[in-house]
Amino acid sequence: MTKPAVAALAGLALLTAACGGTSGGPEQQAGPVTGGTFTYAIPADPGVLDPAQGVLSVTNNVLAVAYDTLVAVGEDGKIVPALAEKWDVKPDSVTFTLRKGVTCSDGSPVTPSNVADNVNYIADPASKSPVYGVLVPAGMKAEADDAAGTVTLSMPQPFSFILESTRSMYIVCGKGVKDRASIARATSGSGPYQLAEAVPGDHYTFKVRRDYTWGPAGATAKELPETVVMKVVPNEQTAANLLVAGSLNGALFTGPDRTRVEAAPGVTKQTPSAGNGQFFYHQGDDRPAKDPEVRKALTQAINLQELAGIASSGTGKPPTGLVLEPRPCLGDTVSGHVPAFDAAAAAATLDAAGWKPGPDGVRTKDGKRLTLRYMYATTRGPGNQAAAEYMAAAWKKLGVEVKLNGVIDTKLSESLNSTQDWDVVWLPIGVTLPSQLVGFLSGPSAPEGANFAHLANKRYEQLVAEAGELPSAEACAKWLEAESALFEAADLVPVVDNTVLLAGKGATFRTTAGSLVPTSIRLTQGG
Repeated sequence: MTKPAVAALAGLALLTAACGGTSGGPEQQAGPVTGGTFTYAIPADPGVLDPAQGVLSVTNNVLAVAYDTLVAVGEDGKIVPALAEKWDVKPDSVTFTLRKGVTCSDGSPVTPSNVADNVNYIADPASKSPVYGVLVPAGMKAEADDAAGTVTLSMPQPFSFILESTRSMYIVCGKGVKDRASIARATSGSGPYQLAEAVPGDHYTFKVRRDYTWGPAGATAKELPETVVMKVVPNEQTAANLLVAGSLNGALFTGPDRTRVEAAPGVTKQTPSAGNGQFFYHQGDDRPAKDPEVRKALTQAINLQELAGIASSGTGKPPTGLVLEPRPCLGDTVSGHVPAFDAAAAAATLDAAGWKPGPDGVRTKDGKRLTLRYMYATTRGPGNQAAAEYMAAAWKKLGVEVKLNGVIDTKLSESLNSTQDWDVVWLPIGVTLPSQLVGFLSGPSAPEGANFAHLANKRYEQLVAEAGELPSAEACAKWLEAESALFEAADLVPVVDNTVLLAGKGATFRTTAGSLVPTSIRLTQGG
């Protein structure tokens, strides 16, 4: 896995959003309004719009409006046809047969060669694509047969999720395939909308393609709004005001304004999962948490149930795993696998490991103080700060010196990539497949590799190696067991399954893995 992938993890984690959709309300009983404009708030500018560079969820949310994938996820979480009408899966390859009659936004046909060029471009080191090894599995190659209408994606060894991984690959077609610079602020896809206007920092306006008839599970553009506006609204209070007033049709809320929005009349709402809140221990050679007994004691000292309520401001759920819903492998990997809260046992564990309280109460061993530098992002709301302070207080009682280091997103990414100046980091994860985490949780350590916490869990490594050689359905038991092995060793500590408020007004829509499902958008009041 490449170094940029470490930044990709930080990006995916820090800006990951919800999956699910809005629930029905009284205003949704009328039939959909044809034409009109659907306006959706995004929390930041998406940046470069080339799908090969799209690591942030806000970017992929915008891309989802204009680009198709080979397969999609249905409302029941199962894989459904999209650009591909059928597929043949083998342990190390999958061959897709593309739908006939699919066209790009410039009118050109979408061919198997387009698909192959997308995959091979991302896999080419010269592209420096940060999604390689995350959204496109490392080692994947593509070969097209335009005459047969097929494209084959292959791996150098068996890969459990070779089919499922393609649900996240946006396919560029037309001019954008050969001229990637042309899609920095434009789109060249086969999706139901085409970008008509880009005003960075303010809004992105898309116009519908009424000829679109090849959407997932047979979806078409017949009942879609004429226009979709992705409006940049960094401030949630502003977004709440706009939604309640009817100037927005949809927005996500993670902070205190969600309570006000939920209570507003005419607002539809759901509180889907939005990624996991957890922290990692740095296990480099010179770090105290390299010792598994230290990690165990630090974890035992924290009441994770109380911490979950603080970190999520009371809106979270008990965590059950590392992967966003809808998960390919169902099961609870957390319960019974994390060291239980026991402050007395935590102190005894450190005593037995040789860490004795000094004159000032801070534990020492071989003349070295037990000091932790705790790093977290300041851009994720007050819960992160409060959680950090709660953990620091608990560890201080244990005899640990804690230095809190709140940083902005870019500084956190820099520390994960190069400076490595941390001992504990709060880093939510937002991935859709367990295989997307392997390079981050094993293998070469940063800065040479993506293993930013220097993990070396042999049981995890063995289980994922065994799982990777099995088809996804047969491999799930091992993938789940591998996650539990991480928690048992306190390599990382799951705390809370965060939720967000996904609110709508005057429209219905669904999201999956944080991105709008454009074919699901229906206006229920003018627009």
